[in-house]
Amino acid sequence: MSIDAVAAPAPGPVAPPRRFLSIDNRLLPPLLITAILITAHLTFGILKGYSRTALAIVTAIATEAVLARVTFGRWPPVASAYVSGISVGILFRSPFLWPYFLASFISILSKYVLRYRGRHLWNPSNFGVSAVLFLAPQTVSLLGIQWGNAVWPMLVIWALGSAIVWRVGRLHVSAAYVLSFVVFALVRAALTGNPWPAALAPITGPMYQLFIFFMVTDPKVAVESKAGQIAVVVVVAFVEMILRLNQVIYAPFYALCLVGPAALALDLSRKAGAPRAVAGS
Repeated sequence: MSIDAVAAPAPGPVAPPRRFLSIDNRLLPPLLITAILITAHLTFGILKGYSRTALAIVTAIATEAVLARVTFGRWPPVASAYVSGISVGILFRSPFLWPYFLASFISILSKYVLRYRGRHLWNPSNFGVSAVLFLAPQTVSLLGIQWGNAVWPMLVIWALGSAIVWRVGRLHVSAAYVLSFVVFALVRAALTGNPWPAALAPITGPMYQLFIFFMVTDPKVAVESKAGQIAVVVVVAFVEMILRLNQVIYAPFYALCLVGPAALALDLSRKAGAPRAVAGS
């Protein structure tokens, strides 16, 4: 292509004007997760110090930058790594610094190492958090706060989160998971004899806001069809119920870590094995 062609492009359809207060979709997840952090911290003081969250964020961004440069020869956008790092910083509770570093490092590393047919299989922060929780359960725990009687922070986050996942075409995933969680929570309450409000309570916490709006909706590790995406989160909620009935701590993270990659690998294998249409047939 000549320089003249670049300098004077052929006439074409005029691009539609940018919407008022429109924001690049890539910036929406960082904005939402930062809003969750600020709201939860102002309401409950969830951060015991800024150093741990900062370490997690810096580790994720630095790891992404190095691996992308070495693997693909380019500098990557930082939005995805920022979300992974701040997720670790919000979720983890540990008196030590190394779990924050390790979880962020593993999260980003999984995108480049654990791949199948050109795709990474795990949501990065889900994998990193689950791995460190499994390997060091005596050292690390997760944020267990619920909003309780402070309903307004939850409503603000749910309204903002729902608007954002709707805009990026993932509202059906979040909605299907929430509905499935509620149904299976009522089933758990009936099976165990526990009061149903206690079974529903976990979904009101900041931890679940990250899970609902970031981990289960990650388009990079989603199956192709909308029906398949809904089926996957229903199975995730079901496996979570089974794990909870067996007293498994951190059941939602382990459930997604088990179900999501298996579903994506199966979907990729199915598409690879499907016969291709012959041109002109």
